[in-house]
Formats: sequence, structure tokens, C-alpha cells
Amino acid sequence: MRKFWLYSTLIIFAISMLLPFVVMFVISLSGDEAFFTNYKNINLSFCAYKNVFASIPVIKYFLNSLIVALITTIFQVLISALAGYGFARFDFRGRDVLFFIIILSMMVPPQVNIVPLFYLMSKLGWVNSYEALIVPGIFGGFGVFLMRQYFLSFSKDLEDAAKLDGCGVLKQFFFVALPCALPAVATLSIFTFVTTWNSFMWPLIITNTESMRTLAVGLTIFKGSFREITLWGELMACSCICSIPVILIFILGKKYLINNPMVGAVKED
Repeated sequence: MRKFWLYSTLIIFAISMLLPFVVMFVISLSGDEAFFTNYKNINLSFCAYKNVFASIPVIKYFLNSLIVALITTIFQVLISALAGYGFARFDFRGRDVLFFIIILSMMVPPQVNIVPLFYLMSKLGWVNSYEALIVPGIFGGFGVFLMRQYFLSFSKDLEDAAKLDGCGVLKQFFFVALPCALPAVATLSIFTFVTTWNSFMWPLIITNTESMRTLAVGLTIFKGSFREITLWGELMACSCICSIPVILIFILGKKYLINNPMVGAVKED
């Protein structure tokens, strides 16, 4: 009976999580405002998707978002893993103070940094470029904190064994520590990719041409102001397209969130 209530609760939560996606997909197929005005007689069609591709350069926006999200994720994971490994394994002067400053940086709202960051990008000549979209996101305090805590959580025995075999620090990191940290790497990768892919404010501010817009910014063309109507069918169709990479990246990284490669790697006495 206990399992029945447990699984029933999980099913209810799963349905509540999936329901917005189902509604979004149905609205994208039902046409403009048909879902709200006459939901009993909805005619499903892909006209909204055709209008999206005819109205905006979806493929260009999609590629821009994909390039920015992938490169940002790769660099942030690598930098965070290296920094976290250094904080976890090496004792150097000022280590605790520096880590405390990194933790403090997580408490600063990102909106506070927009003006000085835009000024810096303009001085570097990076406004409306991939550099401006990517570089500010390749370092994050959360990633350093996550990787440091994970490296602290497992034994150094494998690294010590690699050291006895003649492996240097970098070899220990890339061939021993990093493969064992796949769950943390997958978690950080998914978090970074989703955050970058959904980023709206910074791409909106730093880009000023259609060729550099991301998909999240491109969605706004279908959202009307107080003088205009909102094209709900097209907006939901574009939202469905925008959701595809996020769902795929979660599916690909799901097994690494569950499995821990360190289990059974070291036999404790």
C-alpha cells in the first residue's frame, strides 16, 4: 500500500510537469487563439510552424544559440573542473580566501554586472559578436563550487596509484580524476547548457543585428506589446523548437546523473 501511494504521487507530479509541454504543443498546432476561444473544435495543423520559418530566420537563430551554448558549456566545465581540482587537492597561500570570494560572487545578481560588462565588451570591440555572447559565460562560481565539492568527496587512492606509475598532475586530472567526476561534469554541463540556451537579457542587450540573435531573443517577435496582438500559435511553435535541444541534452546526460563511476573503483580495507 505504501508503494501504491508513493508511485501515485510520483505519477501525479510527472503529469503536472509534462502538462505545460503538452499544452504548448497543442496550442502550436491549433492556430492563433483557437485553443482559448473554441477549444472544443480544435483543428490541428502545422501552419504555425510554417509561419515561424517564413517570419524569422529560425535556422540562423538556432545555430547561433547552439554554437554559443555548446562552446560556453565546454569551456565552463573545463575551467570549473580545473579550478575545483586545484582547490580540492592543493594547499596554497590564500586558497580559502580566494574560494570565499568565488562563493561571494554567486550572491551577486547578474543584472548588476550588465552595465560594466557591456562597457568592457564595447571597449574590446566585441559588441554584436560571438565573443561577447560566449566569453562572459565561461566562468561561474557555481561550477567551481560543485566540482570542488565532488573532488573532495572521493578518495585520492586512484590518483596516488597513478602518481606512483609516473603520471604528472595534469595526467592525474585528465585520466583519473575527471573520468571519475562524470556525474558532476554531466550535472554542470546540463545546468550550463540549459542556462545559456535560455539566456535572454544578455543576448538581447549585446546583439543589434538579426544575424547574431539567438533563438530566445527571436521568440519576442511573436510576443505583442500593449498595442499589438500576440501570435500564440507561432509563439508556442517557436517555443517547441526551442525546447528540443534542452530535452535531448537531458536525455543524453541522464545516465551520468544516476551512475557513479567511483563505486567499486577503490576497495576499502
